[in-house]
Amino acid sequence: MEAENQSLLIEGAKAFGIGLDQKAVHAFSLYLDELVSWNRKINLTAIRTEKSIILKHFLDSLSPCPYLPASGRVLDIGSGAGFPGIPIKIVRPSLQVTLIDSVQKKVAFQRHILRTLGLQGAEAVHGRAQDPAIQESLSCRFDAAISRALSDTETFLSLSHPFLRPGGLALAMKGVVTDHEVDHVRKMMKKHYEHRRTLPFLLPFSSFKRTILLFEKR
Repeated sequence: MEAENQSLLIEGAKAFGIGLDQKAVHAFSLYLDELVSWNRKINLTAIRTEKSIILKHFLDSLSPCPYLPASGRVLDIGSGAGFPGIPIKIVRPSLQVTLIDSVQKKVAFQRHILRTLGLQGAEAVHGRAQDPAIQESLSCRFDAAISRALSDTETFLSLSHPFLRPGGLALAMKGVVTDHEVDHVRKMMKKHYEHRRTLPFLLPFSSFKRTILLFEKR
C-alpha cells in the first residue's frame, strides 16, 4: 500500500473513532493487494484503484463500527468481496462474523482472505439468506445484521429478521435517504422492528454522502 493511501486509511478510520495499529494496517494492505490481484481475473468489484478501494470499500465498511455491540455475532448479508464484514472483523476481532453471498467466486475470495489474514471467528457461507436451510441453521443467533449490497431496506430487514435474536440490531448502509423513505420503512416494518436512528455522514476526505439506518428487532 502506498504511503499516501496508508495515511488515508489511518486518518479516515480516526473519523469513526477507530485507531489502526500496525497489525491492522498490514491486514488491510494484504487485503488490498489480494483484491486488486483477484479482480484482474474475476469481477469482484467495479472499484479498481487503490485510493478508491480504501475510500469506498474499506472506510465505508468501518463506518458502522461505533454502532455495533462490543462483542457477539454479526451477520453480513450479500457480502460480495467481503464488505463490510471483513474490515469490521479486522478492527473488531472480538466479534464473530458470518458472511453470506450467493456468488461462489466471491465466497471463494472471502475464504481466501480469511485464511490469508488469519482471521479466527469468521466464516463465509455460500447461499442466499432466504434459503430455508441457512435460516434454520443460523436462526436467532446474531446480535447484529448488516448489509451494503441491498438497495431495498425492507428486503434487508425481512431477510435479517430470522437471524436476529430479540433486541438484535439491523444496520442498513445506504446512500442519501429521504425522510419519506425512512417513514415508509418504519411503517411497513413496525410489527417486527423499531427504528432507532438515522445516521447521515460524509465519507472521510470526500463529498460522498452516506446514511446508516439503525433498527432494533422487537
